[in-house]
Amino acid sequence: MINYFNFAKRKNGYLLTNDFGKYQFVRKNTFEELVHNRVSNNNPEKQLLAENGFLIEQPIELFVKENAPWLRGMKEYCLGGTSLHIFAVTNKCNLDCVYCQAHSSDSSLNQSMTAETGRKAVAFAMQSPNKNLTFEFQGGEPLLNFEVVKEMIEYSKKINRDKIIQYTIVTNLVHLNEKKLQYLTENSVSICTSLDGPENVHNHNRPFRSNGLGSYNDVVAKILSLKQRQIKIGAIQTTTNYSLSYPREIINQYRQLGINTIFLRPLTPLGLADSSWRSLGYTSEQFLTFYRAAFDYIMELNLRGEYFSETHAGYFIKKIFYHYADNYMELRSPCGAGIGQMSYYHDGSVYTCDEGRMMSEMGDQTFRLGNVLTDSFQDCVCSPVCAAVCKASVVESLPKCARCVYQPYCGVCPVVNYAAAGNLYEKNSKDFRCEVYKGIMDLIFNVIEEGDDRKINILKSWAN
Repeated sequence: MINYFNFAKRKNGYLLTNDFGKYQFVRKNTFEELVHNRVSNNNPEKQLLAENGFLIEQPIELFVKENAPWLRGMKEYCLGGTSLHIFAVTNKCNLDCVYCQAHSSDSSLNQSMTAETGRKAVAFAMQSPNKNLTFEFQGGEPLLNFEVVKEMIEYSKKINRDKIIQYTIVTNLVHLNEKKLQYLTENSVSICTSLDGPENVHNHNRPFRSNGLGSYNDVVAKILSLKQRQIKIGAIQTTTNYSLSYPREIINQYRQLGINTIFLRPLTPLGLADSSWRSLGYTSEQFLTFYRAAFDYIMELNLRGEYFSETHAGYFIKKIFYHYADNYMELRSPCGAGIGQMSYYHDGSVYTCDEGRMMSEMGDQTFRLGNVLTDSFQDCVCSPVCAAVCKASVVESLPKCARCVYQPYCGVCPVVNYAAAGNLYEKNSKDFRCEVYKGIMDLIFNVIEEGDDRKINILKSWAN
């Protein structure tokens, strides 16, 4: 008996995947035998088909018992409780990034979280049943409200009884001075910044708000200072249409600073990126042309013996090879909105996720769950809003996703769907994110199908 599977035609046959997250390349004749439920005992691919759960050759009860752990491993985060808590402690910022999703264009509306609201937000987040929590401080620019960041860290330590809390701050580094750095290092707060590439690219994307000049020199100087002191720092990259011509240069900028990993991110059409899409945006194929060039160059570096990884591919690789859904919420099914992350605004409002909070910056409160001043964690996670977003992100039940060969490794973002089309459910079968995700997984499975162990081991190294 055959088990349910999805498939796609490949150069040398077919790629099969199933709900356990297992995959197998098969020859054309094997595929034809399989769909007609008559795989010959002499077929050399039959045993592997059974081992991977595409054929059921045992009592169904035993088959379920043996394969349930694979499915459980892919979905165990659903029962863990909300782990990532993002605190937008201010929407003030000293930069005016062309794609910003997180600060008001009207400086008169700039506001910051108070210490009281910060403590309430911390106490609210710690109601999550998850033992392992990540507290991420964002803005705007969180260093512009650093005293409240400190208060929240101190308060979380004061009231903590049984949680393991990791702290991280996402900052442009410009306001990072010796006193603030000492506090962050003493309290094991991870530091993450934004670096969009070499000077011309970064300055185009991330100028100062006060004078329009680029922030590259300031950011790079701070990164080098931290590296010289052996303080680990992460960096994230955002791709505008100006960035598309510089895949190698962007990667080389990271290498020059001693950063051996990069997250090549397409724009999210929220905030200024949405209103300025015509001047900033691009098609999915334009992004994939950029991404393929970068992917090939990174693979080339690794083949020459230099370790360098690409994080976007890494999230897929963890699911493909290790059946593990990492803490990247939009590649989960259901997505992490509410049940994996929550986002807190300066006024105490709680949103399903960071994207939901960004929608509030655009004047739309659809994804607001409640407020830490008046509601409990239980109220918010059990709200109809949280339920609706979870339901809309179960890819196994979505018509455009259910039969896709990449369905076990993919996910959708209902907030982005809502921003683009006014509907939690994306009805365009070839929408931007779908095409980008398929393109990235095409590259990964091309390497797997090619069968070069060196390249496959390089991919696996990116999962670490």
